[in-house]
Amino acid sequence: MCATHALALATIESMTKKHTRIVQGEEGMTRRDFLYSSSAVAGAALLSQTPAYAGTADVKPIDAKAFHASRKFADLPISRVAYVERGRGLAALFVHGYPLNGFQWRGALERLQAHRRCIAPDVMGLGYTQTLEGQPISPETQVEMLAMLLDSLHIDAVDLVGNDSGGLVSQLFLAKHPHRVRTLLLTNCDVDENNPPASFLPFVELAKKGLLVDRFIVPHLDDKQLARSPKGMGGIAYTYPETLTDEVIETYFRPLVETPLRKSQLNQYTVSLGTNELVAIRENLHEWKGPARIVWGLKDTIFPAEWAEWLDRTLPGSRGVRRVDGANLFFPEEMPDVIAEEALGLWGISPWHPKQASSAN
Repeated sequence: MCATHALALATIESMTKKHTRIVQGEEGMTRRDFLYSSSAVAGAALLSQTPAYAGTADVKPIDAKAFHASRKFADLPISRVAYVERGRGLAALFVHGYPLNGFQWRGALERLQAHRRCIAPDVMGLGYTQTLEGQPISPETQVEMLAMLLDSLHIDAVDLVGNDSGGLVSQLFLAKHPHRVRTLLLTNCDVDENNPPASFLPFVELAKKGLLVDRFIVPHLDDKQLARSPKGMGGIAYTYPETLTDEVIETYFRPLVETPLRKSQLNQYTVSLGTNELVAIRENLHEWKGPARIVWGLKDTIFPAEWAEWLDRTLPGSRGVRRVDGANLFFPEEMPDVIAEEALGLWGISPWHPKQASSAN
């Protein structure tokens, strides 16, 4: 659920700094996994040679400056929601993790904007979304906000992509608005009884006391090396923590400390994440028949791979699990090519027909 949960652990293993190639794990691979993954990998190899996938070659990379410059705001009854939008046609909605913001998905937007109208909002209490004092902030109200955002953008249905707490919100969105979800792509996140993970509960207690921001967010801003260390967000949640730049750390954490209101809203959202919301929607997930794909980093100890298998069993339209060896919780930010490959495969977009399935929403 969050990048800071495991700070509650007495010992944190240092993460390797050697950049080894991340490949799909084979342990426990089912026949369905193998067939789907083989076709997806073959398609991705072709895509990398076509103009369609050249969103990465022809489009300037989205750095923090470009992301800030392209930010829009939707004035909704519930909040003034910050979001970045790239591309056109059928819409894809990317829901970020905690305590990040939509910037997490910049690499995916670069690669997928040729195929979808990609929308990456900042949820309430995080990022640059502005929420009035007194507005409840919880997973349920995030779902309400996302539905309002889609309405304001005249979007009926989306391809939904989620990571971490964004995966929690995505599952709740699916349960409440199943007709608005065309496909579902989930990466490491809260699942069923592992919501919240046990290691997150100490941070709920700190948030209740109003100490979370000053105790953990502020030190990361004051000491960027701490953020990249085994005891910081980088070491806990990233595969390659040493690549976290000062710019990225500032983009995620600076807005959270700007005012007492922002601090209190992060505390409020953190407390709400301490309640299990997912066991109650088991049947909703089981009843949804849409195409789904699960992509799971195997180095993540907060959300073990057994929960990816649970999702695969529970979602009738699941196309299996891709296991990413050595990848940690926030690997979608570090490995956007993996997300792009899996999204294009799930969306049924042929490398030979880049505009396929990209008609108006």
